[in-house]
Amino acid sequence: MELQRLSPDAIPAALDRAEQYRLLNEPEEAESICLDVLDVEAHNQRAVVLLLLALTDQLSHGSAGILDRARRLVPRLESDYEQAYYDGLVCERQAKNMLRKRGSHSGTVAYDWFQVALEQYGKAMEIRPAGNDESLLRWNACLRHIDRHPHCAPDERQEAGLGIE
Repeated sequence: MELQRLSPDAIPAALDRAEQYRLLNEPEEAESICLDVLDVEAHNQRAVVLLLLALTDQLSHGSAGILDRARRLVPRLESDYEQAYYDGLVCERQAKNMLRKRGSHSGTVAYDWFQVALEQYGKAMEIRPAGNDESLLRWNACLRHIDRHPHCAPDERQEAGLGIE
């Protein structure tokens, strides 16, 4: 058996379907559709974004390589703004995933991911299109999330330059 190739005319409807699957909390289905679209139109920006989002929807599933796969998609985005914004979003989602785990050092690891997200959102804010404050909204959400979770903090030994033992 082999994969069937999507017809170019079906791409808009397929991407609408991928969005629906994301809303139904079925990111694996959305991922599959996006891969089919990208097989036909490798530079389809909507498919790249939806695939990136579908992958980050799966971070909590603990699937190996999901985070790396999502971050490897970022350079496929055509604008510098979108690259910074979506890399920030991937990092923010990973930070929240780490907070949900509640394991040893999860707050410290989450804090580190939030810091990377904030750095990327900062880059995006500097080059954002007029009237687009999405990166500013995500920046504020990250800071509020850190504030609401007291265990989300830098490692004191690392801050003092001692490193983690």
